[in-house]
Amino acid sequence: MADLNGFRVAFLAADGVERVELEQPRGTLVGAGAETMLLSLETGTIAARDNDLDESGTFDVDGLVGEASVADFDALVLPGGTVNPDKLRADEAAVAFVREFVESGKPVAAICHGPWTLVEAGVVAGRTVTSFPSIRTDLRNAGADVVDEEVATDGNLITSRSPEDLDAFCDALVAAIVATAESAAS
Repeated sequence: MADLNGFRVAFLAADGVERVELEQPRGTLVGAGAETMLLSLETGTIAARDNDLDESGTFDVDGLVGEASVADFDALVLPGGTVNPDKLRADEAAVAFVREFVESGKPVAAICHGPWTLVEAGVVAGRTVTSFPSIRTDLRNAGADVVDEEVATDGNLITSRSPEDLDAFCDALVAAIVATAESAAS
């Protein structure tokens, strides 16, 4: 297991987030020593879902995306769920934060419907990505090269298709953070 002590990772999510797509990557990162922060559109809590349909508890929000700075984080995770990214892509501050994060070169990992926010941020053109099947047309229309693979890594973008890919997604995220740290140290 990689040592991510001293690393800070932002999770950006809103109501409707797919619980396992937030929980498992967060648990993996915390288990490796990273600090995580849940950013959202409003303070308080966000409602999680299981398979988009069933209520699945809540998560406490740590900060507002509109007040967050990319400089304060080493990576960004965009969990899915259908409603969550649909809310994020309609929020100017969330879209700007995602765009700035991708442009920073730091790792940005999106799973399932999470890449919808990448489309709105205008950062997928010419990039190889994957996603849940129902949003692949949106990704292609935005200029992405869409593949049907467990994980697609293109530069600092890491994408996966669904919760079934979470183990590979988490491994790719940790590897990207380690690689970014190693290249910054050299």
